[in-house]
Amino acid sequence: MAIVKMKRLRLIALAQDRDALLSSLLHVGCVELREPEGELSEENGAALLHHDVSLLTDAKGDLTQLQHAIEVLDKYAPRKKPLLSLRPTMKEADLLDAAARRSALEKAEAINGHARAIGQLNARETRVHADRLALQPWENCDIPLETKGTAKAEVLLGAVPATAELSALAGALDEAAGAAEVRELSADREQRYLEILVHKDCRQEALDALRSFGFSFAQLKDLTGTAKENITRLGRELDEISAQRNKEIEAVRQMGSCANELQLGLDRVEQVVATESAKERLLTGGSILYLEGWASVPEIPQLEKALAKFDCAYELEEPEKEEYPQVPVELRNGKLVRPMNMVTDMYSLPAYGSVDPNPLMAPFFIVFYGMMMADMGYGIIMMLLSLIVMKKSKPNGATMRYMIPLMGLCGISTFIWGFLTGGFFGDLIPQMRGILTGVDPESIPLWSLFSPLDDALMVLMGSLVLGVIQIFTGMIVSMYKQIKSGETMAALCNEGAWFAVFILAGAGFAIGKLSWGLIAGLVILVIANAYGKKGFGIITGVFGALYNGITGYFSDIMSYSRLMALMLAGAVVAQVFNKLGAITGNIVTFFIIAMIGNALNFALNILGCFVHDMRLQCLEFFGRFYEDGGKPFRPLNINTKYVDVEK
Repeated sequence: MAIVKMKRLRLIALAQDRDALLSSLLHVGCVELREPEGELSEENGAALLHHDVSLLTDAKGDLTQLQHAIEVLDKYAPRKKPLLSLRPTMKEADLLDAAARRSALEKAEAINGHARAIGQLNARETRVHADRLALQPWENCDIPLETKGTAKAEVLLGAVPATAELSALAGALDEAAGAAEVRELSADREQRYLEILVHKDCRQEALDALRSFGFSFAQLKDLTGTAKENITRLGRELDEISAQRNKEIEAVRQMGSCANELQLGLDRVEQVVATESAKERLLTGGSILYLEGWASVPEIPQLEKALAKFDCAYELEEPEKEEYPQVPVELRNGKLVRPMNMVTDMYSLPAYGSVDPNPLMAPFFIVFYGMMMADMGYGIIMMLLSLIVMKKSKPNGATMRYMIPLMGLCGISTFIWGFLTGGFFGDLIPQMRGILTGVDPESIPLWSLFSPLDDALMVLMGSLVLGVIQIFTGMIVSMYKQIKSGETMAALCNEGAWFAVFILAGAGFAIGKLSWGLIAGLVILVIANAYGKKGFGIITGVFGALYNGITGYFSDIMSYSRLMALMLAGAVVAQVFNKLGAITGNIVTFFIIAMIGNALNFALNILGCFVHDMRLQCLEFFGRFYEDGGKPFRPLNINTKYVDVEK
């Protein structure tokens, strides 16, 4: 079906049917609502209609609460999850069960309450631990911390840099304040922690002397008792905090069995978020509501059947051509072509009303990928991985649902090309037979139609021929589009003229008159590019077309030489690792080295071939006819993360 046709939907219904109507649209899943801003700007429109209210903020809050609760369970009560598993299936009515949704939210609130308590205890532990560390240097101080001194003596607790000389400091104090006593309580790499007794009458002189040594007072807050007593008290407090936290963590672990219910609750709330978000796109006048949107044409019979249950008036119209940039785009193709959506999604969706490139691109992409990988062993791995993942987990994510089938199709192509070139993990089989039999691996015959190493020139020519075929396909599509839009002469003078050049050059080469074919093609190019131009514009048009065309087509065709380059590189790397393993002469070490090397080669090529294949499609192929810029079709629909829904 390619690009799905869309129709504009305008609908007026009773406001009292709002929730039921949106539920029906959610069930059908074929209408993308849009903001009907035009009606508000029209005369008297703003006075009659206004945006409907919704509970979207509350729904998003519920969603956040469930997400956080699931994260808390994953942290404190992790479950062993199988690598590949099918998602559970649920009926639509069960998914939309409000009571089950509220139950999940209650459990999420309880879990989040325990998580908040854990967070508060962690913060409290950090503060207590910091206070305890701050008291450690003063542990040997026997004087209660609230004691400031006696009637005539004052206690100074403070620190000086570790580089300060204690004897010099004591001498300076004696000289400035007379009798003074300095006691070092502890020291570390940065500071010395001191207890100093001075006469109160000499306090200022003592401080002046200490200041020259970088003395700073201890910051011990308003504590009572000795430092050791406070350290012991804080230690007990840390133990209490740890016990309380363990209790809260255990309470979370006891709720670990709620994980599935929370995940289902998350999917349930996602539908509420989608519905509440849709409400904000509605206009209401009190007793009525008005909505606009785009409906996919194949589902219109189901839509009309659903709307027949309501007292409403609606119209469905084909979009005007000037509206095409606003029309959303949905691509639908068969199973073999559908995986190509991954490529167009990564690049850009085609504009509405243009050509879907996926059916045209699919055979080229798959053939090119297989040609670059070209190994039966790698192809078997890709096919098995795709088959296992599709059967065990049925991926339904935005990317995985296309990537996994695409890997399987490319694996088939890789296996076929590997069969043609005789590659099975490089030259694994001949090397293995050589170790077991002592025969030179080079002398062991191996089936292959051609070898990337021995027939590199033939592979290069084949790559360029495939490139010419794809470029011709793009030119044909471009001509078709121009002719369809009424630009027949433009099509004939552009792509048509170059088609004539290639055909004449090929015919001339076939009969041994290449120069005559090129001359005839040149004449056609001059005539085609001079059409519609006058005076000096004829000369500039002809030379510009010749220069741009020749350099452009030549560089585009030569880009396809990467097909040969990657085929050759993959084969060489695999053979190098196989030969490194064969040097050992031991079948076990050979197999280990060969498999490690082939695994690295496979990992490198599975990504590298995809990137280069993408480049050929997006630059060399799409550039000839592709109109990008399409907006993805996002209907009000049931979308789930953890379950599959049966409607």
